[in-house]
Amino acid sequence: MADVAFLGLGVMGYPMAGHLKNKGGHAVTVYNRTAAKAERWAGQHGGSFAATPQEAARGKDFVFACVGNDDDLRAVTIGPDGAFHTMKAGSVFIDNTTASAEVARELAEEAARRGFAFIDAPVSGGQAGAENGVLTVMCGGDPAPYARAEPVIMAFARACRRIGPSGSGQLAKMMNQICIAGLVQGLAEAIHFGKRAGLDIETVLDVISKGAAGSWQMENRGKTMNAGRFDFGFAVDWMRKDLDICLAEARRNGAHLPVTALVDQFYSEVQKMGGNRWDTSSLIARLER
Repeated sequence: MADVAFLGLGVMGYPMAGHLKNKGGHAVTVYNRTAAKAERWAGQHGGSFAATPQEAARGKDFVFACVGNDDDLRAVTIGPDGAFHTMKAGSVFIDNTTASAEVARELAEEAARRGFAFIDAPVSGGQAGAENGVLTVMCGGDPAPYARAEPVIMAFARACRRIGPSGSGQLAKMMNQICIAGLVQGLAEAIHFGKRAGLDIETVLDVISKGAAGSWQMENRGKTMNAGRFDFGFAVDWMRKDLDICLAEARRNGAHLPVTALVDQFYSEVQKMGGNRWDTSSLIARLER
């Protein structure tokens, strides 16, 4: 059992912290910007809560964070009340935020200067994966602290892998989001085409999902896309944030992402339709408006 802090109790962080407490058996202290949610989590799971990241992280073996973006991450780490100010030597900070590789490297250097380790560990699997404790975790950082962190991370994961040095986890997550963007657009176009052709979409999806066209998106989003249901899942706003990170990194490393850039613009059209909080599968809505 480890002494753990978890910073950020959004739709992902709330259940992830719960798995650390209940499945992992760790002592967990949580922090959330809205204190009432932290208090509710503590009451539900039997852990404790703190008023600041600094207080939550004091003396902990591992400190997790799952917040919104680079600026939020800096606020809970090196901000005035940030966790880095009270983390003990030899501890490990594990960042599950989808953020830039640049901020991961920045915070890894700062952590090393202060005598502890930083692992960038973005996750894939969405809200359902977080709630069921079956996330995929892609990690960047030094081998030794990663080896210590992996068994703790596995409380909410079905797969966890060190990809390489600091920033590598975030770069792997960018690849993940690039793949998803193209897959969802292709699925949206296929369903739209089939409906215009008068086919029974569910029957077709059941058949082609068993072949080379099959994917997680088809299995888990095909029926709801066909039904025009998008009030769940990974929000368009969040996907656009992630794709912005991908495109910015591509500008730095010289990669060409024409499909990703196009799908990002398609998502901007969904936002203009009022779909900011719709699931990413709502790409089909712009084809059928």
